[in-house]
Amino acid sequence: MNANELRDKTPDQLREELVNLKKESFNLRFQQATGQLENTAGIRAARRNAAKVKTILNEKAAAAAKEA
Repeated sequence: MNANELRDKTPDQLREELVNLKKESFNLRFQQATGQLENTAGIRAARRNAAKVKTILNEKAAAAAKEA
């Protein structure tokens, strides 16, 4: 997931993406707990992508507050 792609999305789309990433992160953690997870790097990637989305959301919120 590229930060430039995220910046092109609306805040609603970003919130939806964040929900999806949190669900994915939960599913990966659940798979790890049950011993079914094959690619452990997916957990880190999901966490990082969620952090990117949160960062972009905060940037957009700060920009909107600055304009108002």
